[in-house]
Amino acid sequence: MTKSISVYSIAVAAFLTFALFTSYTSQKEPQAQQEQASTPNERGMLPQIIKSISIDKVYTFAGEIVPTENFDVSERLDRELTHNAYWHSSTIQNIKLSHRYFPIISRILAENGVPDDFKYLAVAESGLRNVGSPAGAKGYWQFLKGTAREYGLEITSEVDERYHIEKSTEAACKFIKKLKDRFGSWALAAAAYNMGGSRLQKEMDAQKMTNYFDLNLNQETSRYLFRILAFKEILSDPIQFGFQIDDADRYPPLDDYINIRIEEGVSNWGDFAIQNGTTYRMLKVYNPWLTSSSLTNSSKKKYLIKVPKIR
Repeated sequence: MTKSISVYSIAVAAFLTFALFTSYTSQKEPQAQQEQASTPNERGMLPQIIKSISIDKVYTFAGEIVPTENFDVSERLDRELTHNAYWHSSTIQNIKLSHRYFPIISRILAENGVPDDFKYLAVAESGLRNVGSPAGAKGYWQFLKGTAREYGLEITSEVDERYHIEKSTEAACKFIKKLKDRFGSWALAAAAYNMGGSRLQKEMDAQKMTNYFDLNLNQETSRYLFRILAFKEILSDPIQFGFQIDDADRYPPLDDYINIRIEEGVSNWGDFAIQNGTTYRMLKVYNPWLTSSSLTNSSKKKYLIKVPKIR
């Protein structure tokens, strides 16, 4: 009997040892397989390093300090910096186009006493392209028709000066300065540019606040100034954010043209282009504000038409 019990005990111990070993091995195998398949090539991972952006400096807009010691302000700025730093295709286009248009915009801003930081507002509005919005805003500065006319831009079936880089920038300067006079700060002027002065004033009155960073606004306007700041940071120093764009790859200024003054109508811009050694397409590239194939000009208004130089 004792011998039978001993044999039985040895058998049970052996079985338990085998079961424990099998369980341990089965647990280790998936882990080992997972570790083996964790290399980038086998798992299809992208060979890149993604890092968070450090908010570790003093930020300003138009000379006004951004209060990043406030965690809410810091996080809102972090969001826009991260979004645009890692939105590669759009940011590369902004960098390339800034080389073409910033010299023109900066000159006009300076001549009108508007801080240079507002050139980044044009980036936020249009990406420095002549685009239109569902609400009817158009051009580099996204003017609505009524506001554009209020600030001296011509809009007809044949001409839309919201697409004229120099004239629309002049109009934007007048508008921005008026908003600054009304609200007292450049940050609030930018916010009013985005959402409208009346709507901004209503929110300020309701919330009893006079500082942009303390206002709880609609999502677009709440993000707006931080988007502008993000464009300022990235476009001022693209390499710091990993954008290594050679000068040869940036879009060149459209400054190789002559101005031809006209005071009469033009029956066909295609004929006009050929007569002046260019093409209809290139005439429209240099003069996107000419929105028709002809110009009536019954009032005999003077226009300057940019005609690319013959190469």
